[in-house]
Amino acid sequence: MKAVEMRNQDKLNEEQLAQELLEKFDTESNFRQLGGIMKWVVYCILLAFSLFQLYTAIFGAFTAYIQRSIHLGFALTIIFLLFPPRKKGLKTRIAFYDYILALIAAICGIYWTLNYERLVTSLGTINQLDFIVGGLVILLVLEAARRTVGLPIVVIAILFLLYAIFGPYMPNFLAHRGQSLEQLVNLMYFSTDGILGTPISVSATYIFAFLLFGAFLVKTGVGEYFNDLAISVAGKLVGGPAKVAVFSSALQGTISGSSVANVVTSGVYTIPMMKRLGYKREFAGAVEAAASTGGQIMPPIMGAAAFLMVEFIGRGVTYWDIAKSAAIPAILYFTGIWIMTHFEAKKLGLRGLTDEELPNRKEVFKKLYLLTPLVLIIIIMMMGIPVIHAALYGILACIVVGFLNKDVKFGLREIIDALADGARTALGVAAATACAGIIVGVVVKTGLGLSLASGLVEIAGGNVLLTLFLVMIASLILGMGAPTTANYIITSTIAAPAIVALLAPDVPLSAVPVVTILSAHFFVFYFGIIADITPPVALAAFTATAISGGEPIKTGIHSAKLAIAAFIIPYMIIFSPQLLMIDVTVMEVLWVLLTAIMGMIAIGAGVIGFWYRRINWIERIILIVAGLLMVYPESLSDIIGLAIFGIMFAIQWFTKNKGEHKMEMAKNR
Repeated sequence: MKAVEMRNQDKLNEEQLAQELLEKFDTESNFRQLGGIMKWVVYCILLAFSLFQLYTAIFGAFTAYIQRSIHLGFALTIIFLLFPPRKKGLKTRIAFYDYILALIAAICGIYWTLNYERLVTSLGTINQLDFIVGGLVILLVLEAARRTVGLPIVVIAILFLLYAIFGPYMPNFLAHRGQSLEQLVNLMYFSTDGILGTPISVSATYIFAFLLFGAFLVKTGVGEYFNDLAISVAGKLVGGPAKVAVFSSALQGTISGSSVANVVTSGVYTIPMMKRLGYKREFAGAVEAAASTGGQIMPPIMGAAAFLMVEFIGRGVTYWDIAKSAAIPAILYFTGIWIMTHFEAKKLGLRGLTDEELPNRKEVFKKLYLLTPLVLIIIIMMMGIPVIHAALYGILACIVVGFLNKDVKFGLREIIDALADGARTALGVAAATACAGIIVGVVVKTGLGLSLASGLVEIAGGNVLLTLFLVMIASLILGMGAPTTANYIITSTIAAPAIVALLAPDVPLSAVPVVTILSAHFFVFYFGIIADITPPVALAAFTATAISGGEPIKTGIHSAKLAIAAFIIPYMIIFSPQLLMIDVTVMEVLWVLLTAIMGMIAIGAGVIGFWYRRINWIERIILIVAGLLMVYPESLSDIIGLAIFGIMFAIQWFTKNKGEHKMEMAKNR
């Protein structure tokens, strides 16, 4: 009885720590904890938001302007009621000015519905009231994004707005004829090229449906089950806790598109476990941060930006195509982290978990039915059923599984709570996509995207590698201040066209192969994501240090080192699009996968400094070179890399006893 009470107390402490960390590092989780009547008013608005989205998902969306403006109106209204203007602002009640802002947001949200016929027949002209409403919406979107996502994306959006107005005064290739305030407001709220453009469209359909699905999964107890399953599978292996972190974070990534949320969810459990078994604080935090960040590239449910990719690429590409194409890169990413944690554990002589520290495996595997919603979604998407319907079927499966799982309380109240929770998690995405719509609108209207793409190619002198390197740096810098969704929107609009132009020179865009466009978009998508673990602003790594007690920059460096595959894979995708599994044979895919995994083994050993024994600096450099040769998708480099790999393997194998003898002597001393 006492043991049960202790476990319950530990669980309570973990949940409390998780909430504190989310509020500190994840802006989207820094919302008010209201009481009294306003708690239920906001709850009902959240519920109404979800019900509106479910209705349109089941019976079909309204016209673009109405669907998107109502979605935005709901999001803005709730944001001003739930999120304080300052991070340390009052969390228990709503300031009077936020009531005013929420009311204005609600009126602006239904403005299109009330004036639809006049606005669509006005031939792009607006009256004075339209101008005022449109201007208010721009300001509300900027403030809502600041509260939920952070200041950097707002600063970027304001700079783009200023660029739209002061275009004639810009130097050389950046100059354009400029936009008046009326033209700018018209573009931003009374066309589908600005705030009500493609980004908010995806938020109002696919993204919301899958966030709702994720909320239902959490209520069914799947999140906790992921940890138990990971421990059962990987706990007894060498350095088990680190591998548990990799495995559980990969699973958590299927229901969470946030690196920070993923770190907190599984890190409060895995990081202390790694420290107990001997991992250094910085390394323990880095393992969790690197693995959690990879959750956004983990099919079948990736980060929100993956849904945007479908719309941005077009050309008949479906979300299933994106998820399928992401499968091998995701395998390589997590394989790389797994390999390096293994070598680090071997180097430190760390053990796995004992039978006493493991959950009852028989009981854990009895609950594999909890994965049914995820499996069902994969099958449905493979059958070609629309993605939004796949999410709806997934939600129904969650409800069934919830009733079957006797370890959690699941009933009508939990279903209603899941609807409200799903709406709340959608607020940050709605604000980010609306704010990013401002940027996209300016880029499209002014031709800035083409100008910057041409300028980027010119700076790189037409060199593909140099262009890719510059795009990588730009994506990482943007990722330090903007969420992945906004980062992808900006880079796919500005940088991806430059990559396409270099990969398919003198070819009209309509004639460029889909795989080429997909490769370019995956490139910017990946680097936008790994900004979360790239110092100096490595948000996921810094979150992990709050749990591990390690030094933030050191943790960031370790996490970037562990996720080295993420810095290599995008280049592999560009030069070897077979990784995306489009128009390739099974043998081609297997060969690329085999050489890439062997390359990751060599690179991992070189980076960690251990294989079958400790490795000196010369051997480390040789192994890293061999790994890069195998990773590079070209037959000659593969053969040379494999030859070096074989020689180094033989040397390691025949001298491992010598290394073990030295380690034993060191321990005895």
